[in-house]
Amino acid sequence: MTTILELFQYNFFMKAFLAAIFASLSCGIIGGYIVSRRIVFISGGITHASFGGIGLAFYLGFNPLLGAVLFAIASALGIQFFTKVAEIREDSSIAIWWSLGMALGIIFIFLTPGYTSNLMSYLFGNILTVTTAELWWMFILNVIIIAFFSLFINPILYIAFDEEFAKAAGLPVAFFNYLIMTLIALTVVLNIRVVGIILILSLLTIPQATANLFTNNFRKMLSLSSLFAFLGTMSGLFISNFLDIPSGAAIIFTLVLVFAIIKFFKIMVK
Repeated sequence: MTTILELFQYNFFMKAFLAAIFASLSCGIIGGYIVSRRIVFISGGITHASFGGIGLAFYLGFNPLLGAVLFAIASALGIQFFTKVAEIREDSSIAIWWSLGMALGIIFIFLTPGYTSNLMSYLFGNILTVTTAELWWMFILNVIIIAFFSLFINPILYIAFDEEFAKAAGLPVAFFNYLIMTLIALTVVLNIRVVGIILILSLLTIPQATANLFTNNFRKMLSLSSLFAFLGTMSGLFISNFLDIPSGAAIIFTLVLVFAIIKFFKIMVK
C-alpha cells in the first residue's frame, strides 16, 4: 500500500494538494461571509444554476468551467437584481435561477451527441483530476479574495451584519453586494472540480460551522474556517486514496465527522 509520503511523489497528487490549499482559502473566506450573512441558499442556487453552463459547454464543445462561470455569474447577479430591484422574494428568486440552470443543463446534456464522460467529475468532483490551468485560476481567485477582504474588511463587516447601518454610513452597499456575489459565483465554479456541484455547498458551510464552535469573531472565523477546510480536504483525500472511494464524498464526510466530534466534546465538557 502506498504511504502518505510516497503519494507526494506523484504529479497528480501534488496538484490535488495545491487544489486543497486554494479551495480551503477561497471557500473558508467566502463561506465565512455566506454563513455570517445567512445567504447559504443563495450560494446553493448559484451552484446548481451553473449546471446550465456546463450543459451548454458540452453541447457546443467548449470548456465546461467557462460555461459554468458565465451561468454562475449571471445567476448571482440575477438573484441580487431580482431581490433588490425587481422586489421578488429572495427565496423565490433563488428557486427561479436554481431551476432554470438545472433545467437548461439537463436539456443541453440530453441534446449532446455521444456520452459525456467527464460529467460525473463536475457533479461529484474529483480533486485528483485538477489541471495546471485550473490551479492557476484558483490561485488568481485566492489573491483577489484575500486582497479584497484585507482592504475592505470593515465595510464587509458592516454589510454582513447590519446592511441598513452600512447604507446610513454612506457605503456603496449595492456595489459591494454585486461584487461579493460575483466572488461567490467564481468561488463556487472554480472549486467544482474539488467536490462537485452536488457537494460544494458543504465546503462553504461545514468548516464555518466548525469554526463557530470556537469563536464568534468574524476575522478569526475566516482563518479557522480555512484551516478546518484544509484539514478536512486533506484528510478526505488520504482516506479516498487508501479506501479507493470518491474523493469529493470522502472530503465532505470527513468535514461532517470533524464537526460532529468537536461538537460532541464541547457538549460533554459543559
